[in-house]
Amino acid sequence: MKTNKNPDFLSKFRSFFKRRPSGDSIFKVVMMLIACNVFLILGIMVFKMIQNSWLSVQTYGAGFLLGTRWQPNPADPAILPSFGALPLIWGTLVSSAIALLLGVPISLGIALSLSEFAPRSFNYLISFFVELLAAIPSVIYGLWGIFVLIPFLQRNVYPSLQAILGFLPILQGTPSGSSVLTGGIVLAIMIIPTVSAISRDVLAAVPNSQREAVIALGATKWEKARVVMSYGRSGVIGAIMLGLGRAMGETMAVTMVIGNSFNMFGSLFQPGSTLASIIANEFREASSPPVYISALVEVGLILFALAIVVNASARLIIWRSTRRVREAEMV
Repeated sequence: MKTNKNPDFLSKFRSFFKRRPSGDSIFKVVMMLIACNVFLILGIMVFKMIQNSWLSVQTYGAGFLLGTRWQPNPADPAILPSFGALPLIWGTLVSSAIALLLGVPISLGIALSLSEFAPRSFNYLISFFVELLAAIPSVIYGLWGIFVLIPFLQRNVYPSLQAILGFLPILQGTPSGSSVLTGGIVLAIMIIPTVSAISRDVLAAVPNSQREAVIALGATKWEKARVVMSYGRSGVIGAIMLGLGRAMGETMAVTMVIGNSFNMFGSLFQPGSTLASIIANEFREASSPPVYISALVEVGLILFALAIVVNASARLIIWRSTRRVREAEMV
């Protein structure tokens, strides 16, 4: 009887070990759990920001988004503190738009030059300096903006710009060194390394068969570059959106050069403020009243929401662009 039971036991034992998860499956599950930490971190961030800003949300409601006053300590104690984020949203969007208008053409020019036109030795040299610009801390950009860029713009650029285009409402008034335009220029310089480096990698990843096919048809170098840009359009759009996110969230450099004036500016020569700069300037002083620090946390929540909107828009644009490319290839 014992000899009859042993084979059954051994077969069950072997079948148990055959059903064990393999090392690959265990590794897959562990990596999936680690990736899911992103959702956990984002959830905790959103929960804490909503929790800490709830007092401001209850007090001001939707009026916080449309308010144009920022008065944490009124002269009359009977008057409640007043907070509104519309000038901050306006300053963030305008400075980021200036950064894109100035930085994206330069970034795409650098990317095209490095991927399509520059010799290999020159490519390595310029790539090194582009990556070096990306590694410079933002506070260094701010110091450079204060001591070098602002005096240069005040003496040489802004007077000439106003003399030529002063009829435009956005370029009227007395030029100020610390202004929204200066903040946008500094942001443009800061996003150039990011956008150009990613765009260069995207264009370099375009298959050489595309280039060879276009050249075989008798295309010029410029026409070849246009085809390469069209092929890598989705990746380039993603790089631009990443630069936009960097510009919207930049804090120290913008805080040092934008002027930090809470107003609905109409001219780019006027000082302004952004969502990130007011948090950096006033968070240490926001001890009382309690709604003060809650309003600043709500400003951070608005900035977080804008970043989510930018990233979602980028994913949508990339998805539509990729779908069109696939449809064209199927045809």
